[in-house]
Amino acid sequence: MTLGEKIKEARVAGGLTQEELASKLMVSRQAVTKWETDKGIPDVENLKLISNLLGISVDYLLDDEECLEKSIIREPITLSQYGKKRKKVIKDKVVREKYPNAVIHTLMGIQKNTKQEKIIDNLVGFLTDAPFGIPNILNSVKNRDKEFYLVLKGDKQFFVIVTDEFIESRQMVHKAINQKNEKFEIDHFQFTNCGPIVHA
Repeated sequence: MTLGEKIKEARVAGGLTQEELASKLMVSRQAVTKWETDKGIPDVENLKLISNLLGISVDYLLDDEECLEKSIIREPITLSQYGKKRKKVIKDKVVREKYPNAVIHTLMGIQKNTKQEKIIDNLVGFLTDAPFGIPNILNSVKNRDKEFYLVLKGDKQFFVIVTDEFIESRQMVHKAINQKNEKFEIDHFQFTNCGPIVHA
């Protein structure tokens, strides 16, 4: 049974619709649909929330030889050990050390607004003098410490996030497009491939 099938089975057993589960997780219904059809995967935080909400263990969700999420690995890092360079340069180095023989592409990630955020944005824009796009600004601030990468190692692709505290890697089930300027989606983010990282 795939991760998506397990999520769907647990959701139905819990008497929740996709919309209700999405609301409780604060994601879009489309995100839940993608997870349940194995066209997308929840991030680590959403896996924990799904586990708690549906009363199933994360181990159960990930226990499948064919399942991508078995290979989600989060490791702590200490950026200060790399000296006083720009954080982006340091994070590039962290990824190169983790995958020394791979082709590594930098990704530009934009968090897509949920349905609720779109409604709030429209209300705030119409009812006040505040500019439209406030959720986008908040999301960009929330994600400013994250760098995203697409790692090509042999016939495998890995989606990698590097923050100030950890590096998280997951093998991709559905291959992302690895051409510069191509776009693809993972969870509630849209990514643009910015091309291979430049070695310092």
